[in-house]
Amino acid sequence: MLNIFKSKKEFNQNFDLDMNNIPNHIAIIMDGNGRWAKEQNLPRSMGHRAGMESIRKVLKEATRLGIKNLTLYAFSTENWARPKDEVGAIMKILVTYLKKELDECHKNGVRMNVLGDMARLPQECQDALEEALEITKNNTKINLNFALNYGGRDEIVRAIKLISLDVKDNKIKEEDINDELVEKYLYTKGIPDPDLIIRPSGEQRLSNFLLWQCAYSEFWYSDINWPDFKEKDLRKAIADYQNRDRRFGKVK
Repeated sequence: MLNIFKSKKEFNQNFDLDMNNIPNHIAIIMDGNGRWAKEQNLPRSMGHRAGMESIRKVLKEATRLGIKNLTLYAFSTENWARPKDEVGAIMKILVTYLKKELDECHKNGVRMNVLGDMARLPQECQDALEEALEITKNNTKINLNFALNYGGRDEIVRAIKLISLDVKDNKIKEEDINDELVEKYLYTKGIPDPDLIIRPSGEQRLSNFLLWQCAYSEFWYSDINWPDFKEKDLRKAIADYQNRDRRFGKVK
């Protein structure tokens, strides 16, 4: 099996990145599968299948570079409105990915996590995800977060409801509510906010993704459709990130 882990020195020489300024958390809106399929005169489902290979490549590259958290927007709460056959294909591709990649991910220290409500997913998906979460739960090399049946507004509403219940049950006081407390009720509890959010395909919007967490994220957009997104594109986004001045509202 290909050894995906090489020295940081080697990759610094090859990619000209500042290895002391690698983002802790990168989030990607995996957009453009349908456009890619259309350009190839293929069914949309084939675009989603092609996108699966990009996940594999980007995960390996992120692991090589020492990125600790990688979040992939795989299926939104709004995506249920798509044609049933496309939704069904996406769910089957997810199961295929997990079955095909789980052993290698586990061997390479990938810890899988799900952001979103798994309850609405088909049972086959739930079973495959639960197995992956259980097998990889103690891994520490990189956290791979799949945003599935996820919506930023839905996440915030869910947090408000949970906080309200805990206030009602006297588990917390109203005056205890602040940013830090709210974060504990989000799907991303314990996960640092994304330093960099990447969106391929030419669109320049968040599409209901990590609305709370993106407060000080850097954004990088590309016209490349997700199935054509390669390791070099990830490095290019990181290089651009490293040339930005992040002040978090302060003055240097």
